[in-house]
Order: sequence, then C-alpha cells, then structure tokens
Amino acid sequence: MPIFEYACKDCGHEFEDIVFGRETRPGCPKCGSQNTDKLMSRCRAKVGGRDSGGQETEAASSSSGGCSGCTSGNCSSCGA
Repeated sequence: MPIFEYACKDCGHEFEDIVFGRETRPGCPKCGSQNTDKLMSRCRAKVGGRDSGGQETEAASSSSGGCSGCTSGNCSSCGA
C-alpha cells in the first residue's frame, strides 16, 4: 500500500494518502474538493556524507570535524 502525495488545485493544500489498488484520487481533507493532483515524490539517500541531491548531510557538515568512523579532525582516508 503505497503512500502518495497530492495537492488540491482549489485551496493549494498538500497532503498524503494511502492508495489501495487503482482507486480514484482522494478528495482534499481541508476543503473537500475532488480537484486534486498527484505530486512527484522526492526521496534522498545518504552516500558518502552527501545525500542523493548532492547536499552535505548534517554529520558531514558539522564543525566538529572528522567522520563517524574516527575522532580526528583531519582524516586523510575519507577527506573530512
């Protein structure tokens, strides 16, 4: 049962809904309109201190230095 993201064309409210099979698009829980669009979902995965969007993750950009595998502030093996 996948969860999909939707946006209401009438009020602009964005919401998620569980979809069973090939049901029609859900109505907006805020205004009740049936005029909704399925949104393109984004997902990100952490790879080497950066997420799949190329942004540094919080751990990689922290000011403490080092990486999760060492306590040194200058780790030549990982470049942190």
